[in-house]
Amino acid sequence: MEILNSAREFLLGFVMVVMAIILILALIRAIIGPRFTDRIVAINMIGTEVIIIICVLAYLIGEQYLVDVALVYAMISFLAVVVMVNLYLTVYREKTLKSKEEAEILSHEHGIEVGREEYERRQKASMKAEGKEGTQ
Repeated sequence: MEILNSAREFLLGFVMVVMAIILILALIRAIIGPRFTDRIVAINMIGTEVIIIICVLAYLIGEQYLVDVALVYAMISFLAVVVMVNLYLTVYREKTLKSKEEAEILSHEHGIEVGREEYERRQKASMKAEGKEGTQ
């Protein structure tokens, strides 16, 4: 029986080390990105890993209140991810709406129909031209 207890503690210690490594890798993904969605998924993954670590720690040290802490952390982590996604969608919608409005203004001023992609391409080209003129 003592062998099983020592094997269980060794296995749980090993799980803690592996989870710490995965946590560090997820943190790197959250920092590097490259897209915002990668960061959101990495942050959600970090939250889940912290919950697992808290539960394993609760078992190892025999403190049952840590499971309650893990449940509260799970709710807070979920709400944080929902708020971040909502913020991202709000900014994305405003950005898209602004591009559409600028394309419509351009099409009304010059009497031509310009799509959003064409407007953005023209805007980038004019910015490059201004940059070249400013350096000369």
